Formats: sequence, C-alpha cells, structure tokens
Amino acid sequence: KHESELNEVARQILSLDENSRIFLFDAPMGAGKTTLIKQLCKELGSNDNFGSPSYSIVNEYSYANGKIYHFDLYRLKSTDELFDLGIEEYLDSGNYCFFEWPELVEAIIDNKYIKIEIEVKENIRFLRATKF
Repeated sequence: KHESELNEVARQILSLDENSRIFLFDAPMGAGKTTLIKQLCKELGSNDNFGSPSYSIVNEYSYANGKIYHFDLYRLKSTDELFDLGIEEYLDSGNYCFFEWPELVEAIIDNKYIKIEIEVKENIRFLRATKF
C-alpha cells in the first residue's frame, strides 16, 4: 500500500533464493518497477544514483560484492538486439541482473531466475514471485 513498505518487500524478494541473481519484473507501465529495483539496490548496499535505463537500456551500479545491472527492455524489438547488447555476458556474470519488460530475455534465459509480477488494483500493488 505504501512506499514505506518497500524496505521489507525488497528484503523478502532478495531472500527468496540467496543464489538467484536474475530477476524479471513483469508489470504494466507505472506499476513501480523502477522504484522497486531502486530499493533492491539499496538493500544490497549500493549508494549509486539510480534511475530508469529507458534510453541507455542498461544501467550499472556498484555495491560491496560486485555489480548490479538494471535493464529496461521496453524499446527492444527482437532477441537479436539482446545479443547485440552482449546479454549472455551479463546473464553469466554472476552479478545481479534486474530486468524491466523482460519478455524477450525470458525466452533465452538458461540460468535460474525469479520473476516478480506486479498487479495494481485501486492503487495497491500485489506482487507474486515465482522461481524458475
């Protein structure tokens, strides 16, 4: 219901599987994907400036144990564009990868991942997490 609950939500998401580093966020425009990812980065200990990678497609953040990659795949039209980005290197890096608009990447992931679906009803967000 409230943004103040994000700290706990982020902790719960990160504790779903301590070994998972790939997270897909499936939600409509304006549902809070970027806000949630920003909180996940803070929970991991990053102090970087966070923003939506809408134009850059990927933002890189640092934290004590490595890197965090935040992707916004909204503008991509094909898996060829993912491969042009070097997506395999990101997925195999062992670093956290957070994907907004994940349909294209979901089709090619060989690694295990967690999918977070966000549904908005009457200004309340409902999150469903599934491990793959």
